Amino acid sequence: MKAVEIASPGGPEVLTLTDRPVPTPAYDQVVIKVAYAGINRPDALQRAGLYNPPRNASDLPGLEASGTIAAIGAGVTSVAVGDAVCALLPGGGYAEYVATPAAHCLPVPKGLSMAQAACLPETFFTVWSNVFMRGGLQAGERFLVHGGGSGIGTTAIQLAKIFGARVFTTAGNDEKCAACVGLGAEAAFNYHDIDFVEKMQALGGADLILDMVGGPYIQRNIKSLADDGRLVQIAFLQGPKVDINLMQVMMRRLTLTGSTLRPQSDLAKARIAEQLRANVWPRIAAGDIAPVMDQEFTLADASASHARMESNAHIGKIVLRVND
Repeated sequence: MKAVEIASPGGPEVLTLTDRPVPTPAYDQVVIKVAYAGINRPDALQRAGLYNPPRNASDLPGLEASGTIAAIGAGVTSVAVGDAVCALLPGGGYAEYVATPAAHCLPVPKGLSMAQAACLPETFFTVWSNVFMRGGLQAGERFLVHGGGSGIGTTAIQLAKIFGARVFTTAGNDEKCAACVGLGAEAAFNYHDIDFVEKMQALGGADLILDMVGGPYIQRNIKSLADDGRLVQIAFLQGPKVDINLMQVMMRRLTLTGSTLRPQSDLAKARIAEQLRANVWPRIAAGDIAPVMDQEFTLADASASHARMESNAHIGKIVLRVND
């Protein structure tokens, strides 16, 4: 099969088209004939040599895909050969075929194309598990998500809105801010011009913040929280180490938490999948929420897809077209 491998740690140019054996499914696994693969920040970190795959995961990048079931392993009863699915992957999505646990597959929602379906797993698993399961977002609460124009941001805005929260976000330009408002944000703050701390404090503070920036944003997030507020950290684009005032955490009863998705157990990811199937997939099928797509590239142009993502010019998700 054709696949894209990381020739050596480096920039987008190190992504190289190669030939690999078609994987075979282990117990409780399926092999998917990949139609489209989603592009995500962890792929770029892995490419740069900053994020090693978990033990026993493929060395190929790619954490989500859509396609059809090509083979099933022993013990699999939830899907059958030929089923159209989208799936969270341990790795290996930049390839014509990929193996993943059957429990991490979800049906392609009614009305969505394969390209749209490839945009769902990584961001929806991440947002649902961190905003709702870990962060406990409730209807009527004030929710702030940074990076509103990203795949995570566009997903978080829509999910929080349809479940009744008041949604606020930050983004890097006016075009992205307008897109965020169009998706349901009550207000979007251009972080080059507007101090989100002042804005959130004037509103009474955020009950929940989802952050992937880190660095100096951590202390600013703490200042932006309402009493008893929660900060959920899912990445550190500006670094994981910073001095913070823990007195504020104690006196205002704040909760600082976070998670990464990829290292979690297969069982933990299967539980997230079941919650998505019950609570979110019907809303997608009803047209209440949809992935925001930016641009499509071919498998051979994987390096261009990474350059696009790292330019920060995109709004929503970037995908690779693998098989027609």
